[in-house]
Amino acid sequence: MRTAVGQFTASPDWKENLASCQDLVAGARRADADLLVLPEGVLARFTEDRHRIREVAQSLDGPFVSALAEATEGGTTTVVVGVHEPSEDGRVFNTLVALRDGRLVARYRKLHLYDAFGDQESAHVRPADEAPVLLDVAGTRVGLMTCYDIRFPELARLLVDQGAELLALPAAWVRGPAKERHWEVMIAARAMENTCWVAASGECGPRNTGNSMIVDPLGNVRARLTATPGLTWADAEPEATARARAVLPVLANRRFAVSPAILASGGPR
Repeated sequence: MRTAVGQFTASPDWKENLASCQDLVAGARRADADLLVLPEGVLARFTEDRHRIREVAQSLDGPFVSALAEATEGGTTTVVVGVHEPSEDGRVFNTLVALRDGRLVARYRKLHLYDAFGDQESAHVRPADEAPVLLDVAGTRVGLMTCYDIRFPELARLLVDQGAELLALPAAWVRGPAKERHWEVMIAARAMENTCWVAASGECGPRNTGNSMIVDPLGNVRARLTATPGLTWADAEPEATARARAVLPVLANRRFAVSPAILASGGPR
């Protein structure tokens, strides 16, 4: 499965961000990519007045997602990208959409919110209470995760237990002391401990690190971007997954199961 990751710097203007996404989709289609992973929450980016995401959030049949779906029409590339959609409690959902051939084929609302390092995503974003989501892309099972989700290995393992061979991870990874190292280590760890591919797209710009990458089931970086906008790809071969799971049978050797039960915010009581 030819897999691409793209990154750019999002602005407060959804039309500018749509144009950036459309350019990356066009590039991925020219490269015959089966899957393109774009960053998290790129409908609009506010580095200061983050509450404004409530004002600009759009439904999944709104103009941003509809226009981006049109950009996939007539092709086989599946595009995974993050947007904010309104919720009933006045906040928004941080939602991944998967688009293919002009249609919405999957939706995942972020489970783990970034209430860490002095930030509080939950002030404006509502956490989901839905099961993790998988979809089929060119014969490969793809699990969906968003940014802070990467810090929770049980979510990745649950997706792999359900058949995922690749984890698609849109993100807007905030800069900070050692944060870039955290990003690299955890992407490699989720790949190796589950012997699966990880395609991680990070928004770049003054607030976020970029550093999008595709990592194979043994933790090798197959493709990487740095801190500037761009597009790169690698072939996520099922044969490499099978070889990794044969030589490193951690999934067969493990002794504990992961429960699909979703805990209340704050963890077990």
